Amino acid sequence: MNLSTRILIVDDDAGIRSLVASFLEKHGFQVDAAGHPAEMRERLAQAEYALIVLDVMMPGEDGLSALRELQRIGGPPVIMLSAVGTDIDRIVGLEIGAEDYLAKPCNPRELLARIRTVLRRTAHGAAAGGQPARAAPQPPQASAEVPEGQQQPLVLHFAGWRMDLEARQLHDPQDRLVDLSDGEFRLLRALVQHPRRVLTRDQLVQYALGAESDSYDRAIDVQVSRLRRKLASGETRADLIRTVRNEGYMFVPAVTRTREA
Repeated sequence: MNLSTRILIVDDDAGIRSLVASFLEKHGFQVDAAGHPAEMRERLAQAEYALIVLDVMMPGEDGLSALRELQRIGGPPVIMLSAVGTDIDRIVGLEIGAEDYLAKPCNPRELLARIRTVLRRTAHGAAAGGQPARAAPQPPQASAEVPEGQQQPLVLHFAGWRMDLEARQLHDPQDRLVDLSDGEFRLLRALVQHPRRVLTRDQLVQYALGAESDSYDRAIDVQVSRLRRKLASGETRADLIRTVRNEGYMFVPAVTRTREA
């Protein structure tokens, strides 16, 4: 079985699930479907997926909450679908970690093109990094569930560095606090949350600054240059951010996530 072409559709509308699944299967994908996030978790416990197409507006637990969990456990890349389609919803979805965002109803051919683009990008990132772009997702333990508002701050670890997302602090391998501007912190956060995957300059503008930002893609080059200098200021001199010619940038180290008091 070729897991690189296995897709999971998560939508509470059975008609949409059937339509999208049938269309994608005609184009060579293996497709499973889930009617809600709980069923999505059951599917993830049973199989590996190259990509998830996730609806935002679902009764009970919505798609954005499911996306946060997928990011926490290192799940597959996600394309969001939403009947709302406002700029705010799109920006929130992208900031949380979605690879792409489409308003419903969407043309199935456009969805197919977006899926192929995301799969090519993640495959390229895996090849350039020498390892899979994401680890196989592990289903969360029910006993470990904690209401989101009561969870400890999320901390990202890479190559000896520690990045506290809530405190907005970066510590080098010698546990020294590194001074970052707000823009530098947001750019680094976008890179670290998408490790070993190539992000274009346009994507980084959206992830780090929001789709309505008046910044342009070359401003990202300046920010990356500043970040590189600060990330090379400690004893570790390895270039953590790799330039992928004609495409964008890739964050090289493996990233782990912990909840710390």
